[in-house]
Amino acid sequence: MIYFDNSATTKPYKEAIDTYTKVAIDYFGNPSSLHPLGKAAERLLTQGREVTAKLLHVSPNEILFTSGGTEGNNLAIKGTANLHKKRGKHLITSNIEHASTLETFHQLEKEGFKVTYIEADNNGRITKDQVASALTEETILVSLIHVNNEVGSIQPIYEIGQLLSRYPKLLFHVDHVQGVGKVPLQFHEAKIDLCSMSAHKFHGLKGSGILFVREAVRLTPLLTGGSQERGVRAGTENVPGAAAMVKALRLVLERSKELSKINKINKFIESECKKIPGVVINSPKERAPHILNLSVVGVKPEVMVQALGEKGIYVSTKSACSSKQTDPSKVLLAMGCDEETAASAIRLSFTYDNTMEEAEKFVEEFNSIVKMLKKVVEK
Repeated sequence: MIYFDNSATTKPYKEAIDTYTKVAIDYFGNPSSLHPLGKAAERLLTQGREVTAKLLHVSPNEILFTSGGTEGNNLAIKGTANLHKKRGKHLITSNIEHASTLETFHQLEKEGFKVTYIEADNNGRITKDQVASALTEETILVSLIHVNNEVGSIQPIYEIGQLLSRYPKLLFHVDHVQGVGKVPLQFHEAKIDLCSMSAHKFHGLKGSGILFVREAVRLTPLLTGGSQERGVRAGTENVPGAAAMVKALRLVLERSKELSKINKINKFIESECKKIPGVVINSPKERAPHILNLSVVGVKPEVMVQALGEKGIYVSTKSACSSKQTDPSKVLLAMGCDEETAASAIRLSFTYDNTMEEAEKFVEEFNSIVKMLKKVVEK
């Protein structure tokens, strides 16, 4: 099996699964319970928060445990908008965000908020100047994806953060789901107020996530009930999921010194695929090391995905959240791709366990499949 769909989800590290199993069995008490078993679970959760904070170079009281990136994005965006709507009802994002961000803004528009969607250039990037031009006296939130999940473009988060730090009445949220362990980001240095992460994108288990909330920042909860997670996220905490996530985060950050290997695989496949007639590279030259988007013009992406799957090679169309939709990629259309190219795109995404041997095998099989499918299309 060759698994090149790591932006959709990663295979959990064995150490993360072992941690989950041990904690689920030995620390199954409710962290809110007052008896010793509950207290043991609470201590473990506190330790996990402290380790997470140390790994991310922030304070433990700036870490909230969530169910993943979608919840993190929703909580950051809606929680800010609803709390500060008396201050202003203008929000800023881009037109190449993840669906969990875009749909959240669409919902807020129906509730009376005004949203500015900054248009990315042909490389999938926006600029600090575009953000500056979009600001108004009513702006209360800017929300941007760090690494685009479809093409791998990287936004100038540090530059934008420095700009926004001069506006104390607005907050800066970053979707860092695709960047964790691949494209480093120092939250405090980048002047970020809120930052979303998801465990299953860095070899943790599905159903766990992190939301960084800068000290002194407040949010309106999405879920009400108990006082868990400092009163921002009610509900019994997923202690084994959090523990497994912390283990995976530590392991993936330790492997970040191997990024050059992932980048080498990415660039090799790009170079070889460029030689194949009918193949178009959609990702920008300067991008995250683990994502490559390309099109076989005229071939439906789901056909290509199935053909590769029959060879034991796994890739995706668009992001996993949108892969069952047959319309052209909105991200590629926003970047200026024509409709046929945008409707033919597939995404390859890599991680530290991928090898150059897998890359070479992919190119061989991909070349053969493209030739076969092109003959079918031409008939």
